[in-house]
Amino acid sequence: MELKAGMAAIVTGGASGLGRASAQALADAGLKVTIFDIDDDGGKAHAEAIGGTFARVDITDEQSVVDGFAAAREAHGQERVTVHCAMTSRRGKTLGWDKENGRYKRLATEDYAFGAEGILVSSYRIASLSALGMANSDPIGEDGERGCVTLTASVAAQDGQIGQVIYGSCKAGVNGLVLPMARDLMDIGIRVNSVMPGIFATPLMLGMKDRNPQMWDQLNASVPFPKRLGHPEEFASLILEIARNSYINGHQFRLDGAIRMPPR
Repeated sequence: MELKAGMAAIVTGGASGLGRASAQALADAGLKVTIFDIDDDGGKAHAEAIGGTFARVDITDEQSVVDGFAAAREAHGQERVTVHCAMTSRRGKTLGWDKENGRYKRLATEDYAFGAEGILVSSYRIASLSALGMANSDPIGEDGERGCVTLTASVAAQDGQIGQVIYGSCKAGVNGLVLPMARDLMDIGIRVNSVMPGIFATPLMLGMKDRNPQMWDQLNASVPFPKRLGHPEEFASLILEIARNSYINGHQFRLDGAIRMPPR
């Protein structure tokens, strides 16, 4: 898909980290980007810096997302590129030892449901609502393409570690959305893909550099090559190529420096 100046894009979680870099890359390519985030200050500042707009959107709230899409389309027209980076989750082992009672306790179903809503359900919500708008808009380009949606999974989708039963399985579910959704939308001309980032130097991870330099060095050394954490700009570069290359469809990309996560 040719990325033309003025074409609209939406990036969830665009106030920081991978989403911020993706919003920057799309804006640098000439697109008008709307950032969805719950970080009002960070989202507004970055949107202003890249010449885009900001909408306060809670990805776990249907009406909030619907309103966000309406605001984005009013500002820039129908989005043709949607990148979903935002998420919420919880952590815990399926069974954990309860010292107080001297027995095992189960990770609550409510905790699992919270993560499923914040990762898997929200991915379907963002992708399907964006696709609906694309489907009811005219095709662009000679292939009849109407747009593309890229979801963010994780290497944990394939290498889920101890304590990641929620995160790993729900990110695997994100990958599971990709092919059937791409096939659902194939006659409409909408592409769907996902990216599985490894360990990236997001603000959350960068905070460890000062707090625990030894752990920071171990993390860098754990990546086969290059021996460092990924740069958010490298994630954004792949996002840009997926948007540009109309033959990329129904695919899940690992972007991880060849790392394979150990059990813990």
